[in-house]
Amino acid sequence: MNRSKLLLILIIAAVIGLFLGFDGHTLLTLENLQSNQVAMAQWIEQNLLLAVVGYAAIYVVVTALSLPGATIMTLAGGAFFGNIYGLAAVSIASTVGACLAFLVARFLMRDTLRKRYAETVAKMDRGIKKDGAFYLATLRLVPVFPFFLINLAMGLTAMKLRTYALVSWIAMLPGTFVYVNAGTQIGQIQSTGDIVSPELLLSFALLGIFPLIAKFVVGFIRRRKVYAGWQKPAHFDYNLLVIGGGSAGLVSAYIAAAVKAKVALIEKHKLGGDCLNTGCVPSKALIRSAKAADTLRHANRYGLESVPVKGSFKNIMNRVKEVIAKVEPHDSPERYRKLGVDCLFGEASFVSPWELEVKHNDGRTERLTARSIVVATGGKPAMPPIPGLADMEPLNSDNLWALQEQPERLLVLGGGPIGSELAHAFARLGTKVTQVERGERLLSKEDVDVAAVVLKQFQADGIDVRLQHSAVEFRTEDGDKVAYCEHDGERVRIPFDEVLVAVGRAANTSGLNLDRIGVETLPNGTVPVEEDMSLRYPNVFACGDVAGPYQFTHAAAHQAWYAAVNGLFGQFKRFKVDYRVMPWVTFTSPEVARVGLSEAEAKAQGIAYEITRYGLDDLDRAIADSEDYGFIKILTPPGKDKILGVVVVSAHAAEILAEFTLAMKHGLGLNKILGTIHPYPTWNESAKYAAGEWKRAHAPEGALKLLEKLHGWRRGKNTKAPRSSYAPD
Repeated sequence: MNRSKLLLILIIAAVIGLFLGFDGHTLLTLENLQSNQVAMAQWIEQNLLLAVVGYAAIYVVVTALSLPGATIMTLAGGAFFGNIYGLAAVSIASTVGACLAFLVARFLMRDTLRKRYAETVAKMDRGIKKDGAFYLATLRLVPVFPFFLINLAMGLTAMKLRTYALVSWIAMLPGTFVYVNAGTQIGQIQSTGDIVSPELLLSFALLGIFPLIAKFVVGFIRRRKVYAGWQKPAHFDYNLLVIGGGSAGLVSAYIAAAVKAKVALIEKHKLGGDCLNTGCVPSKALIRSAKAADTLRHANRYGLESVPVKGSFKNIMNRVKEVIAKVEPHDSPERYRKLGVDCLFGEASFVSPWELEVKHNDGRTERLTARSIVVATGGKPAMPPIPGLADMEPLNSDNLWALQEQPERLLVLGGGPIGSELAHAFARLGTKVTQVERGERLLSKEDVDVAAVVLKQFQADGIDVRLQHSAVEFRTEDGDKVAYCEHDGERVRIPFDEVLVAVGRAANTSGLNLDRIGVETLPNGTVPVEEDMSLRYPNVFACGDVAGPYQFTHAAAHQAWYAAVNGLFGQFKRFKVDYRVMPWVTFTSPEVARVGLSEAEAKAQGIAYEITRYGLDDLDRAIADSEDYGFIKILTPPGKDKILGVVVVSAHAAEILAEFTLAMKHGLGLNKILGTIHPYPTWNESAKYAAGEWKRAHAPEGALKLLEKLHGWRRGKNTKAPRSSYAPD
């Protein structure tokens, strides 16, 4: 960091320190304003010009340094200077202060940001160049984020200072007037009768309804702007067109058909998407076979003779295909056509916000229109640009299911859920597995203690887990496939027969012609969606893996409800997607199931919490099943039974988690779980026992001591030790 930047930081820190040290934050309060109103008004009347200039200077400093009190100062401007002088002083000072904050952020942070995130910044700059002024105006009119955050964030973009100043001044003017006018009316209160004066009541009414009016105006202008240059069709072929036949697309189409809308579903391959064909269904079928192999290999746990497992890998993969075939009718074109969905097979691309060009698999091409369009094209495995990797013909979660011969040595790249599930399954089926993870632990999104349990089991099952190893090169040496990894500055050689790449997923957006409608993908390949799942245009939506932020089948279905309902009825009412309670499960053994905050997330967000733990080695059903390992960890606010987050690490963790997910969704605390009858002996009893651990830790000790004395008194006993009936006198 150069000297000028360091000097500026020190100056800012010194000013903020002085502000706080001299209790500046207590001066800029409504109470202080009211208590000094009369004295200050008299001085201002005698020194109007000096007062206005001094007030504006203080306002500039407060705004530029993002100090608390800007709202109170705006009210004070109206109370002391009236609407004309107050509005002029506040509008100019707030704009100058915002520009100074803008410049400070640009000077201190912009170069560093550009060096580290060049591609992201370039996309941001293109967006700012295209729609920056309008975007800034909407943020100023309807402040979704505090103004000081807008000042800092915009300083990191390529927006010109004069544009920022002009747009900020104009867009803030209506809101500034509302607050200054409210301050003017407050300053004119002389008696209790003035409190109910029409002027004061109107001012407070404006304060309340201005955000709603501004939101409506911004929405109207935005719609006019975003559709400028497009010719809306006079009539439509469909109410809803859905691109993609995976979980998100199927749910969107199902909902539309259920409410009797005319809907078409466009899929270029098979309905069911990744979940049915290459993801959830086949992987869980393979995991079940692996678990059966592990049970046979360790039958002595159940009082039986353990037997060597010599299964046919080809038969196992055939079973996977049979499972897919059994589930497939749930997602079949026949079923959806019976529901009223037109199922079309081909590739779709955008012509306009209401029109798609569909290239059918049979060679036909047609154009279809709809009032709303849902993009649900899913994702695909990401392939890292490691030298030589492509020459290894790597496996991934898509092409793995065509494998007919079991690899003797399998290298798995990635320690996330997909990599961990498949590594464990192959190890239990008899493959020698080496799992490479560049991070410090497996399952990096889980807490350290959770990852430690999984790692211990993996090692017990023979998986060679290489943490903090980064694959840097692949080669073929003397007919042997070899990976080279970097670890602690050394080069590590790992031979293998097949490599499975599981280092994340990328969204499927190629061929959609999104550029045609002005949509740019985000760095991770997903498309930017609003809270109602709309995609730039109020009638174009995205859901599922292509939208993020979660890449779960159940998350895709959840988003699809919002996309479909808003697409069909958004002109009347729009719903914002709710991610407050999002469960997920990693199907290793033990399973790892979580909902809500992890301990690490709570710490990072500064949320106070308590931890309640229940060990499943205490659960009768777990003992009976010889699966008495793992734990439940619950996060609650200190002294309260509200559930902030839960992680379950055990056999059947996914099923145990469901009760906690339901409780969180509907605001039920641990006391409600404790008061619910659970059948014995079941795995779900563990939820009740975990709640009991919380209750035990929060037992009212004082009240219990009083009750102990009460019960002793009711038995007719004093505080002395009881005397035996047979003791001699």
